[in-house]
Amino acid sequence: MTDELAIIMAGGKGERLSPLTQDRSKPSVPFGGTYRLIDITLSNCINSGIYKIMVLPQYKSQSLVDHLEAGWNLFSFDLGHYLRIVSPQMRTGERWYEGTADSVRQNAYLIERDPRLARVMVLSGDHVYKMDYRLFRQYHDQHQADISISVIEVDRLSARAFGVVEVDQDFNIKAFHEKPADPVSIPGDTEHALASMGIYIFNRDVILDILHNAEGKDFGQDIIPALLGKYKVVAYPYRAQNRIADYSFVTQPDGRRARVLEERTKDSGYWRDVGNLDAYWNANMDLCGVEPFFNLYGTYWPIHTHMRQLPPAKFVFASERDDPPRVGKALDSMVGQGCIITGIVRDSVLSTNVITRSWSHVSESVVMDNVIIGRHCNVKKAIIDKNNYIPDGTNIGVDPTEDKKRFKVTQRGITVVPKGFFPAG
Repeated sequence: MTDELAIIMAGGKGERLSPLTQDRSKPSVPFGGTYRLIDITLSNCINSGIYKIMVLPQYKSQSLVDHLEAGWNLFSFDLGHYLRIVSPQMRTGERWYEGTADSVRQNAYLIERDPRLARVMVLSGDHVYKMDYRLFRQYHDQHQADISISVIEVDRLSARAFGVVEVDQDFNIKAFHEKPADPVSIPGDTEHALASMGIYIFNRDVILDILHNAEGKDFGQDIIPALLGKYKVVAYPYRAQNRIADYSFVTQPDGRRARVLEERTKDSGYWRDVGNLDAYWNANMDLCGVEPFFNLYGTYWPIHTHMRQLPPAKFVFASERDDPPRVGKALDSMVGQGCIITGIVRDSVLSTNVITRSWSHVSESVVMDNVIIGRHCNVKKAIIDKNNYIPDGTNIGVDPTEDKKRFKVTQRGITVVPKGFFPAG
């Protein structure tokens, strides 16, 4: 879609994801063993045919920039395609980006200088979801909207944590409530409310008028509520029924046919804002299992990233008769390239170059790059950042009281080990 520009917000500090954001921005936090969070939104753009993309970074952006330059250099400028990394330049005053609207406002000239644009999408670089933006655009055009906001149905009480939109029967937005104590329900459905996903489509002339004339630094909190009544603002229902889950068949080496879950996605219906450590852990756990809540294996909507040149994962030792058994295996887990598994891994996500040594147990955990887990370790419900060399016999996530003396432990009881806490040697 050469007439559409996607602007990806990638500048947040991600303080609630600390210590994972100690040296990296929130969108560059690893996810799913292989990816970075921003890969999800970028892949949605590419799969939807959007090849004009601007990424607006700010805090601790070098890791993000390195990743984009290494893995996303696939655009043809001659065809009118581009991925621009637009860092703060203080073009409109002596200040950095101060919100979603302010960051776009400071770069309004990039929208103005492309007269072929008809619409501008504003997206977040740290959400986990699969969404066909073509359906979103089609809905926007059919409703002759000036602004469209993607919304998701949530339990009404859970909606207290979100911005909630109030709509009429035709899904025209009448009001916007930021984290309301008593969320307004959907017309005809008293049990659910519509939470804003922070995903917007603006007509080009509308967003330029807003950027030049409307006050406020943030689209959700400041701009959109003030525009209701002036522009036609509609809610786009992001629903699970747009997801088509099917089974395809593959031929195994012995000639038998195996049934494989194939997600022929349009809109998957799954969406998580991984704004805190518990949400981040939950999103990774949703990747595991026979039929995962968020499926990375469908070929119709691939997630792209920068792939490093590493050997396949290896699983060694099968001495189950030893006492104790010496077995290397992973169950209901995702294991990245370069991993060597000689312990037992369950319900976990392992990034690249992770070594679990003999008689170690890892369960319900997220382990990032270049981690060695020593012998006889027990790691449970943990997030372990990269470059950690965990000594033999270490327990993590087993005793929260002891963990709190050294690590951050979340409200849900997830123990978080910062990058390099256990040095080599």
